[in-house]
Amino acid sequence: MFKAIFFDPLYKALAFISTNIPGSDLGIAIITLTLIVKFILLPFYHQSLVTQIKLKRIDPEIKKIKERNKDNKTEETKQLLGLYKDNKINPLMGFVVILVQIPIIFALFYVFKDSASLQGANHIFLGFLDVTKRSLVAALLTGLTQFIQIKLSLPNLPVLSGERTMKDDFARSMHFQMKYFMPVIVMVVAAGLPAALSLYWITSNVFSIIYEVLVRRIMLTKI
Repeated sequence: MFKAIFFDPLYKALAFISTNIPGSDLGIAIITLTLIVKFILLPFYHQSLVTQIKLKRIDPEIKKIKERNKDNKTEETKQLLGLYKDNKINPLMGFVVILVQIPIIFALFYVFKDSASLQGANHIFLGFLDVTKRSLVAALLTGLTQFIQIKLSLPNLPVLSGERTMKDDFARSMHFQMKYFMPVIVMVVAAGLPAALSLYWITSNVFSIIYEVLVRRIMLTKI
């Protein structure tokens, strides 16, 4: 079912694009298909991003509610739900977006991984990068764009004025690992895969970075 619903249509779309663009450049076809999928998923991504930005904005209020009601979880939940309602926030939106995207992301991964088998496609992206081979440069760019994208999406850690707790240390440790270790892991994984996957990853990251910057600026003008 996964193959019929997701893999086959995306693979055929890649084959169609690669045979109908100048030079049959497989790299350009990968970028094109990635952008098409990103635009299709844009309404979900937009809602998730707006929710994320709003949650960052009311984070101080969330912390105050949790501090006031640390011994009363029922009241804490009630006040948090009221706060979300007042700010028109659906905290489950991010989870819904992930569920929608997971099968498509996996399908794209396998489509681009198998792209070397496409008949008639030119595997040399822009005349210098063979997308069917591994590329350290492409892997480094993947890690770099992943770092920028994660840095944009992670909330800023508050400056601690009092005594640090185990919870504070754990939060800072997770923040550090997400910000620095995750891009390194992505880079290492990309280095062992065909450059086609790196090209997909880079395109996806750059799209997310540009869109998030634009949305943030637009929302700042509305404050």
